[in-house]
Amino acid sequence: MILVYRYRVKSLTGLLNQQSRAVNFVWNFCNDRQKDALRFGRPWHTGFDLNKLTSGASRELGLHSGTVNAVCEQYAKSRSQKKRPWLRYRGKKSLGWVPLKGRELKREGDAFRFAGNTFRVFNSRALPAGKIKDGTNFSRDSRGHWFLNIVIEVQAVAADVRQPVKGVGIDLGLKDFATLSTGEKIKTQRIYRGAEQALAVAQRANKKKRVTAIHAQMAHRRNDFHHQLSTRLVREFDYIAVGNVNAAGLAKTTMAKSVLDAGWSSFRSQLAYKAVKHGAWFEEVSESYTTQTCSDCGALPDSRPKGIAGLGIRNWTCSECGGVHDRDVNAARNILKKFGSRAGHGTPAVGIPVL
Repeated sequence: MILVYRYRVKSLTGLLNQQSRAVNFVWNFCNDRQKDALRFGRPWHTGFDLNKLTSGASRELGLHSGTVNAVCEQYAKSRSQKKRPWLRYRGKKSLGWVPLKGRELKREGDAFRFAGNTFRVFNSRALPAGKIKDGTNFSRDSRGHWFLNIVIEVQAVAADVRQPVKGVGIDLGLKDFATLSTGEKIKTQRIYRGAEQALAVAQRANKKKRVTAIHAQMAHRRNDFHHQLSTRLVREFDYIAVGNVNAAGLAKTTMAKSVLDAGWSSFRSQLAYKAVKHGAWFEEVSESYTTQTCSDCGALPDSRPKGIAGLGIRNWTCSECGGVHDRDVNAARNILKKFGSRAGHGTPAVGIPVL
């Protein structure tokens, strides 16, 4: 299992600032060579090709050769993933980034050794034993703080060690951040709404550092909420099913502020890797018709809430079996039923239609 451990760096930040500028130079060089290939109709450069073009530049730039190679390989990988002929240039507004090869980073007590320099960090948690992988890097946040992100391979807990006895379905929303199939509702934090007034005052006063600090505080609070909730869920339940609500699509609507404030995608990502870490089962399932289907009899009754007009209906009664449902709890129970046969649950008796 691959995990990333993040440590705040407390020494040699000036050196990292200098190296990040050199990294930007290498990135922009790769971008220029890619444009040359397009201009003259040549094959697009691979990471190996870019490594050959930058051979011998590490001493001149004051970078480790592994860092130069990592930048070239990441450029080619990012260009391929984004399916674009070239990428954006990196400049002063780009957040600092210094990649390195995993084999080049050595542990030295509570510090780490790289390229002849010892970087002291705030040892917030112990780094487990394991192989440090490529992808490890130094990164700078918007406030100018440097962090060491260590990608490490540790032994995963086998999923079959923990038997799927107790499960939960999760319906994500805005009024309530999450509704569980057990009936529990977790209120949304409204972190952005709470800081919106202070943020507006700082923006009107053109206090850029204050604006950056408020954004960082909001991100930390949201991340802490997600971590605490996801950790509690993977410890309490053996298998977890969550609806695949389209956060990116909803972020383009008038609900954008609330959707981005909730951070559904980040929460699901944390659930996914923590489930693997704790040996629990996790799955994202389609939430189509989960609100309209009766979780008791599995029917699509005529009394169900339908379309946009039915969004205001929070409670409804099934005309087929007489079951009374809370809208969100009913959806969470149907999401749990969609989890699959691994957990011993099937789809509703009649079945949930597929679009």
